Amino acid sequence: MEFRKNIETLLNDFLQTREDLFLIDLKFSASDDITVILDGDQGVTVQDCLDASRAIEFNMDREEHDFSLQVMSAGLSEPLSTPRQFQKNIGREIEVLLTDSSEIEGELVKVDEEKITLVLRYRKPKDVGKGKVDVEEEKEIPYSDIKKALVVLKF
Repeated sequence: MEFRKNIETLLNDFLQTREDLFLIDLKFSASDDITVILDGDQGVTVQDCLDASRAIEFNMDREEHDFSLQVMSAGLSEPLSTPRQFQKNIGREIEVLLTDSSEIEGELVKVDEEKITLVLRYRKPKDVGKGKVDVEEEKEIPYSDIKKALVVLKF
């Protein structure tokens, strides 16, 4: 347990020196394979990953405790999980799977500590007559209702 606590402390110390970066996940396997997933307000560079890795490895003694360390950035295909990740993706289209298994896709326009706000754009039949009209509406979604959220990649 002391080993894990040391790793967490070293990682937190590093992140305090780099306020533009934040932790997405920290995993320990039974064989002490450590995986650190970082994200950043302006993205994560290879150098950022190297700096985080060095901050941990250079302060641990492998003779005392053998481990492997992998530091990586959260990829575009990774789900959004923190308000800070949602914040950095304002203006992008995201697809949200809700806890009731329904899906919503829209432009992320607002984020706070309790919820996100999407602008949904779609066509619906006119109330009177034939044809369809363009509709644009805002929908607030509490984090508690989000099962999974992904950035929609457009090519």
